[in-house]
Amino acid sequence: MAAATYPPPPPYYRLYKDYLQDPKSAPEPPPPVEGTYLCYGGNYTTDDVIPSLEDQGVRQLYPKGPNVDFKKELRSLNRELQLHILELADVLVERPSQYARRVEDISLIFKNLHHLLNSLRPHQARATLIHILELQIQRRKQAVEDIKRRREEAQKLLKEAVGTLEGQ
Repeated sequence: MAAATYPPPPPYYRLYKDYLQDPKSAPEPPPPVEGTYLCYGGNYTTDDVIPSLEDQGVRQLYPKGPNVDFKKELRSLNRELQLHILELADVLVERPSQYARRVEDISLIFKNLHHLLNSLRPHQARATLIHILELQIQRRKQAVEDIKRRREEAQKLLKEAVGTLEGQ
């Protein structure tokens, strides 16, 4: 039995056979998907909204509302996580059969930490974009200064050449 390295192209490639001679002969691309859609058995949405912990069925350990002090809450959850890990180690040594509740508590803290960090992603993206744009501006200013410096050097050389030619 022979097996192809790559599968054959999809049949709609024939719609583009005259594209080089007439680019308008190809069909328009489909419109972008908006709203919710199904992909690999899961429902997804095109909205960039982070679902709340309650929507995910997880108890929220930090205060609700738009004015959350992320730094304070992350530190608090980190300390709580350290405490629970130490308690888990203690339970595993003294009462190994009772570890499940501690593991669930640690899982809950991790989910809250993860949600808080995901809430900071838009701020991180904005700060990264600002940094990239500032670097681009700095590079362009340096390029302009380099061009000015080289232009002045070229003008100086031209004046010297003109002076040398006039002196002969």
